[in-house]
Amino acid sequence: MTIRWLLAAAHLLALGIGLGAIWGRRRALLEVPDPAAIRRVLYTDTWWGIAAAIWISTGLVRAFGPFEKGRDYYFHNHWFLTKMACLGLILLLEIAPMMTFIQWRQRLAHHESVDTSKARLFAKTSLWQAILVLVMVLAATAMARGLGTAAP
Repeated sequence: MTIRWLLAAAHLLALGIGLGAIWGRRRALLEVPDPAAIRRVLYTDTWWGIAAAIWISTGLVRAFGPFEKGRDYYFHNHWFLTKMACLGLILLLEIAPMMTFIQWRQRLAHHESVDTSKARLFAKTSLWQAILVLVMVLAATAMARGLGTAAP
């Protein structure tokens, strides 16, 4: 019981961290090319990555481990599938920013300038990711209340 509670708590804490980080990244991207904004983009992006790692790892353990309802329940729940579709979209949208921010980090480590021409595009991407996180919250709360599965 304690492990279930701790996994659920970590999963929810990652939500708060992730939503705050992606929104903070969006705001910082809107202030680029200011050097302080670039540092904030990378700082908040790091927290976004930490949240994703916590979210995905606790989610996998909860869905496939012995602690929750089991994969059959989850994979037959429409709200869970909605959550996973949102997560898939978030990850797909993250590919270009992630690759770019890795380059920014490398260039800054070598005291080189960074190409910030895609900052506005990535701010829009972050906005869509934040919206998808909110949809995931709605799906998760529906699922937690037993919605989305066919009645036996």
